Amino acid sequence: MRNIEENSKIVSGCCPSETADNGQNNNKRKKIDKLLWGSFVAVLPLFMLGWLQPFIMPAWLGAMADSVYHTIHAVWWGVLIGIVFIGLLNQIPQTFIVSILGKGGTFSGLLRATGAGVLLDLCSHGILMVGTKLYQRGASGGQVIAFLLASPWNSFSLTLVLIGLIGFKLTFLFIALSMVIALIAGFIFDRLIGAGILADNHHSINMPDNFHFWAEAKKGVKSVAYNRQFFSDIVTNGVKDSRMVMRWLLFGILLASLLRGFVDAEQFTTFFGPTLLGLLFTTLVATVLEVCSEGSAPIAADIVNRAGAAGNGFTFLMAGVATDYTEIMVLKDTTKSWRFAIFLPLITVPQIIIVAWLINIYL
Repeated sequence: MRNIEENSKIVSGCCPSETADNGQNNNKRKKIDKLLWGSFVAVLPLFMLGWLQPFIMPAWLGAMADSVYHTIHAVWWGVLIGIVFIGLLNQIPQTFIVSILGKGGTFSGLLRATGAGVLLDLCSHGILMVGTKLYQRGASGGQVIAFLLASPWNSFSLTLVLIGLIGFKLTFLFIALSMVIALIAGFIFDRLIGAGILADNHHSINMPDNFHFWAEAKKGVKSVAYNRQFFSDIVTNGVKDSRMVMRWLLFGILLASLLRGFVDAEQFTTFFGPTLLGLLFTTLVATVLEVCSEGSAPIAADIVNRAGAAGNGFTFLMAGVATDYTEIMVLKDTTKSWRFAIFLPLITVPQIIIVAWLINIYL
């Protein structure tokens, strides 16, 4: 068991310390992230076109520019808050994170992670940033999955939006069902990790027997110097540790703009009916269409109201999280395991389709 002094060091969960760096590591850090900067260079002019709205522009380019502009307009605040949360988490000793979330591999730990996912008011990309940092700070694989699934669109602000769009009853039914799926998926992940099928979190720690959360928290708060350096470290660490998410987010925004630029979106609407084929097609669209939670809620409401398919609307909300390639790639980078990342859709999509099919039948 590591002692509490070691656990309480304020370090980044995935990066080696400066003292441990050798010339090879320094050279690696200096390499240009081609995916990050390539996506940024492609997205920036499209954003500017969407903002300036020039009159002379091909229809396909206008659709791409409009897609990029509105997506960034919807997600920027969530990403910004996510960066701040990451910076703050970097300042909190690992023992406190583990203590708040509870013991990994337990039902109470999954309940806490699920509750955190519901209550945290962030978009899907912002909550993904926080989820990766929680993993790096010692949360179990099951807790991270439950946290991610239970769910960005369950935030307070979007709950109010959904109530206005589809009503109180259906909104809270969706929230309750998403929490059930999150708990089941988290439980399965923890069992697979326990069986050795999926890799365990190597960042996890054993809590000291004499650790008292509130007493240690009071000492920690009093010992912090809230000066310019403290807030500078929050911003610096938040930006640095969010790069892994940003690279896939920008790439996803670019792919979504290509889809909207060259595929007629109106063709999708005829396939969203409350049938098994419509349900499968909704899952496919949610998989390939990179839409943040602010964008997915209105689309899901439109599916519920115009297509008369409540189950398909639920699928669009949930499958967007469970099958999103940005999320899968970030999980792969965070856990260093393709198997862990691929098991997210393998475990969750069958549950989502069954629940959505039942909703279509009985509502």
